[in-house]
Amino acid sequence: MAVALRLQGPVKTLPYGQFRKQLERGEIASVRLGPTLIEGRLLAVNPQDGRPIRFRVSRVGMEHDEDLIRLLDVHVPGGNYEAETAPSPLQTLIFPGGLFLLMLLAFSWVVSRSGGMGSAMAFAKSRARVYTGNAQRVTFEDVAGHDEVVIELKEIVEFLQTPGKYCSLGGRVPKGVLLIGAPGTGKTLLARAVAGEAGVPFFSLSGSDFVELFVGVGASRVRNLFARAQAKAPCLIFIDELDAIGKARGAGGPGSHDERDQTLNQLLVEMDGFDANRGIILLAATNRPETLDQALVRPGRFDRQVVVDRPDLIGREQILKVHARAVPLEETINLRQVAAITPGFVGADLANLVNEAALLAARRGKTTVGLPEFEEGIERLIAGPEKRQRLLRREEKNRIAFHEAGHALVARKLPETDPVHKISIIGRGNGALGYTLYRPEEDRLLHTRTSLENAVSSLLGGALAEELALGEASDGCSSDLRRATQIARRMVVEFGMSPVLGRLNYLKDSGLSGPTAAEL
Repeated sequence: MAVALRLQGPVKTLPYGQFRKQLERGEIASVRLGPTLIEGRLLAVNPQDGRPIRFRVSRVGMEHDEDLIRLLDVHVPGGNYEAETAPSPLQTLIFPGGLFLLMLLAFSWVVSRSGGMGSAMAFAKSRARVYTGNAQRVTFEDVAGHDEVVIELKEIVEFLQTPGKYCSLGGRVPKGVLLIGAPGTGKTLLARAVAGEAGVPFFSLSGSDFVELFVGVGASRVRNLFARAQAKAPCLIFIDELDAIGKARGAGGPGSHDERDQTLNQLLVEMDGFDANRGIILLAATNRPETLDQALVRPGRFDRQVVVDRPDLIGREQILKVHARAVPLEETINLRQVAAITPGFVGADLANLVNEAALLAARRGKTTVGLPEFEEGIERLIAGPEKRQRLLRREEKNRIAFHEAGHALVARKLPETDPVHKISIIGRGNGALGYTLYRPEEDRLLHTRTSLENAVSSLLGGALAEELALGEASDGCSSDLRRATQIARRMVVEFGMSPVLGRLNYLKDSGLSGPTAAEL
């Protein structure tokens, strides 16, 4: 039976004993009986507003008063009371149990989705990708421009194929080979070529694949990686971007990078524990060897360090030939000429250049790729695509023309500078409103003080031309000033070319005196 209690008026709190006495005297009008609380109305009304007086009684400790129901039946008029049934123990467990089960299912789904591995235990497994057989097989024929590095790595192939040849003479197979080079020079391609030539499984992963938010996961993944490698020996393990886990310990201060340090410690233990003569060789690549922990690069772990330099003129030509195999070239094109105007380009840049040239030829409706497409591709890679629809005032066009002519004129008149190849006042995608493209006649590995000073003069020629022709320079000189400042600072700080400070290197200037620091 449902009983409606009026919610107006004040609520009076009664002790349980007083409630029993008033109930026995018949002073209670209605009652709602709960498991821990009793609410209701008295027959008396409030003399101030005439509303019934409501009351509340705590039932804690009196839940098992068996005589209470009999008193309610006798003394409440018309049986005007409501008794709420206390939930059973099963009902008490259903809601929190269901909520816990729902949370457990949600957590299981998140863990199973992490890394796409399908189970919670897979969270601590290595994420190395394994290449076996002829799937995407790479050989040394696919590598160009690094002949000396290939010769060095061919020994690794022989170690994997015939380790007994060297062990019989007391030699020890290298445990690790560290490839050092700028991004895009082909370190990963070289590692895959070693595995392809040897015909062994190739485990490939990045240093960042080990590191996670949870401490201990990285170390577990290192153990799992070497366990998988031992099961497939002989094999090759390649870790790209080794500096992600191999940085010098303690470089970030006390108590920092605990997860990365534990991962590095486990890697050192595993490298000490496995036997290279069983045919497991670790290759790693980095472009920041100075940040690596000395315990990692010492002999006995990484026994060999191979430097993968930027390719020279001949190397760039060889790389272009490899990437242009599937590209129909014009019969008159000379890839040596293309290689000559791409100084500083690495393998990845040259592969991108061939692709850009092919796209430009297709866009122009041609069936073959010629030198104009390669030249335009170089400009797109260096300065971005042309912005022919950019609106400029005539005064701005004149200023840009004077600026670029100043660069070219100074470079033309000074010795030991690169010849000017092209001058343009058409804007490019990198924000440049014009540019001057130089074509070096040959690769230059050394620079004299004269060549560096002339390079700075050529950079400042644009601003000087604006001042002479138009009276003042513009903010378009900012990038020239930045590059000129970088060269001048290196001349003084690194190369010892300052006549005032002398032939000293000031890269680490923490101990410099005040006057010397001011002079710098």
